[in-house]
Amino acid sequence: MSKIVLTTPIKEEDVRQLKVGDVVYITGRIFTARDMAHLNIRRLLEAGKPLPKDFAGAAIFHAGPVCLKNPDGTWRLNVIGPTTSIRMEPYADMVGKLGVRAVLGKGGMAEDTLKACGTYGYVYLQAAPGCAAKLARGIQAVEDVTWFDLGMPEALWSLDAQEFGPLVVGMDTHGNSIYGSLREAALKKLDELYPTA
Repeated sequence: MSKIVLTTPIKEEDVRQLKVGDVVYITGRIFTARDMAHLNIRRLLEAGKPLPKDFAGAAIFHAGPVCLKNPDGTWRLNVIGPTTSIRMEPYADMVGKLGVRAVLGKGGMAEDTLKACGTYGYVYLQAAPGCAAKLARGIQAVEDVTWFDLGMPEALWSLDAQEFGPLVVGMDTHGNSIYGSLREAALKKLDELYPTA
């Protein structure tokens, strides 16, 4: 099986070829965005104001990086790990309309995201939790930071990645989700173990 590397800006046709369970890596720019960054983006869109970044073909990582400042004022990444993605579920449609092609995080997302993946052509990629130091090796440089006033984890970081991963396709554009399958399997097992009278 060949190694799948997505290079930003990611093309929609490349994303639509991916299936749940595929292992991919990302090269190029990755943005980090959590609750507050998503909220800021929504507010700017609603106000008809320009966004600080172009998200067309982008990869957005639900993560709170720990960065250290260099003497010259630039930043370097220390560690980066995924945060729980379900909190960003209310933004599923907005993310799709921005042209984002890959959302990275942990724990999966819900029906709105699964629907948006098919409608707009993006995938949800599961990053390995508990591997913050290893994941950081895939980041070559910190390009810049926006909204640092929100605090380090909530700021919008722009990172230069080189084969960042491995990442597993958890939700694809074909309506498949490993999270739904896992839930169904778990409930079935519970019914087998504890049958109702």
